Amino acid sequence: MTLKKFINRILQMLLVLLGISFLTFMLTYLAPGDPATAMFSAAGVTPKPEQLEAVRVSMGLDKPFFVQYMTWLTNCLHGDFGTSFSNKNLVLNQIMGRLGATVKLSFLSMGIMLIISIPLGVISAVKENKWCDNLIRVLNFMGISMPGFWLGLLLQYVFAINLKLLPVASQGMGLNKMILPSSTLAVAMTSKYTRQVRAAVLDELSMDYVVGAKARGLSNAQILFLHVLPNAMLPLITLLGISFGSLLGGTAVVEMIFSYPGLGELGIRAVRGRDYPLIQGFVLWIALIYMVINLIVDISYSLFDPRVREKRQS
Repeated sequence: MTLKKFINRILQMLLVLLGISFLTFMLTYLAPGDPATAMFSAAGVTPKPEQLEAVRVSMGLDKPFFVQYMTWLTNCLHGDFGTSFSNKNLVLNQIMGRLGATVKLSFLSMGIMLIISIPLGVISAVKENKWCDNLIRVLNFMGISMPGFWLGLLLQYVFAINLKLLPVASQGMGLNKMILPSSTLAVAMTSKYTRQVRAAVLDELSMDYVVGAKARGLSNAQILFLHVLPNAMLPLITLLGISFGSLLGGTAVVEMIFSYPGLGELGIRAVRGRDYPLIQGFVLWIALIYMVINLIVDISYSLFDPRVREKRQS
């Protein structure tokens, strides 16, 4: 990626973030209720009208929408995402405190997925239309079809309640507390990536260079591991980046089921409690992380695949 294209991508990211920030602030502004009332409700206090009005003035809620938005955006640019209504802690501190837990859960889920999906995808492609290929495809269909919340409850019932091998709740980041939630997230991804690996390997096996390699006397194993697999894995880099970004913001249901202290669980609690500053900060940070990951993936794709690099330079 050239410097010019890199700068263009950064500018695009800033414009997208600006649009997301505006939409998020507008939706919370238009939401039923009042932030000042929500703040008192979170504290379990019934305010008098004069108290409510004084808080609204102190929060700037008496000002026009665009003035409120620009004030909030300016504070965000200075690193101040506001204070949570529910616990009076800084929004940024709460997000940073939960980010590490979700990143660890995402990495473990993707690790489990890669360990399973790559071998299964390769076997399915090499044994195309054989009994093992058909079996793997059936398992993929089942894995994709199972809702995440149902699978999480099933794993919880079997391994935590019946067998008592793992804890029911994952209130911590020990490995034994992360196995069930990460496995729940990995199942659907494994099914999807197994199909992607199978399709990529089949495409590579149909290429002319495979025929040429066989003519030069290379064994099937050499062709598969030295040529086919490296080329087949390149298209998956983009999918891995997208999946990782989705995991960071899409683990909410699983985190709630297992009481895992991650970003998703924080976001759901913010929505339930109508904690507007926390909702706004959560959405903005998830969008930023997602776009940064996609930028890194785009750069890495150019580094790993010379064909893409040459095409972009031409």
